[in-house]
Amino acid sequence: MEFQELNNDQRREAINTQQRYSAYRDAQAKADAYRGSMVWNTIKGHQYLLRSSYDKSGIRRQTSLGLRSPDLEQTKLEYERGRAKAESRLKEIKTVIDRQAAINRAVGLARVPLIGAKIIRALDHTGMLGSGIRVLGTNAIYAYEAAAGVQIDPGLTTTEDIDLLLDSRGGVTFAATEDISERSLLHVLQKVDRSFEKSKQTFRAVNRDGYLVDLIKPMRTPPWVADDEKIGTDPSDLVAAEIEGLAWHESASSFEAIAIDEKGEPFRIVATDPRVWAAHKFWLSKRPNRDPIKRKRDEAQARTIAPLVAKYFPHLPFVPKQMKMLPKEIFDDAAPLFSLNPP
Repeated sequence: MEFQELNNDQRREAINTQQRYSAYRDAQAKADAYRGSMVWNTIKGHQYLLRSSYDKSGIRRQTSLGLRSPDLEQTKLEYERGRAKAESRLKEIKTVIDRQAAINRAVGLARVPLIGAKIIRALDHTGMLGSGIRVLGTNAIYAYEAAAGVQIDPGLTTTEDIDLLLDSRGGVTFAATEDISERSLLHVLQKVDRSFEKSKQTFRAVNRDGYLVDLIKPMRTPPWVADDEKIGTDPSDLVAAEIEGLAWHESASSFEAIAIDEKGEPFRIVATDPRVWAAHKFWLSKRPNRDPIKRKRDEAQARTIAPLVAKYFPHLPFVPKQMKMLPKEIFDDAAPLFSLNPP
């Protein structure tokens, strides 16, 4: 088992970080409720109160609240007061988060590589994370270790790419902001790093440093029923690639945790069920057509996460009743790993 438990100082600051980040997210949600504007607009000599805002699909809408009146003047005043209060509260808590980040760096809690953390944070800000997009691959480990209160061997967590699982069965939620107004994963990535471009492999974006972002989805049966799937309607956006075995992840519950990036700043990760993740990795490690180096790493990761689940997540037992999304042979093969003394 390639992980080490947090010490007392680290546990204390991890808890402080989670609590303060929860308050920050609440403040951010209240501030977001005031996105847009409320202004007077003169039409043919009469003033009307216009409210500009974003709908659930991320499209900017403008609505007239009516002809100027004492009641609407009061409405506008209350809106401006509420927005100022929300912005002030958010600024105060952001200062607290910044101080906490310095503490997190000092006690050794800063873990997640910055580029991956920025991408996940941006996905969360646009509403896609957990609403059609989950973090898969090696980056999911940071969610599991954060929730367990351990730190896993960097040799198993270091990666120069991030896999994003697209689950479009219920549609992808996308809340556009003032700086990202189009439903496009590539545009989100370019807000994080302008050098991101779609590669010749249309499911992949790559930046100037060679960091890869892959958009993937389960392989459908039969394959010909599948369509090219994107986040939105942007023709230049990434197109999800079909990968065998991902239907298990799509059918599994999501797993959420607050991780901490290299700067000590917290962010939310929504990954897949760690039991399915470990079983899938173990299955990959035995695929004859997979790169031998990757197979070895897959096995090591599976043999680390499975016993971590057994030790720290007793509410997630590896039992047939809860693992019906896994083929029986995959379940049976991985089951011995979910022991505190795996083979």
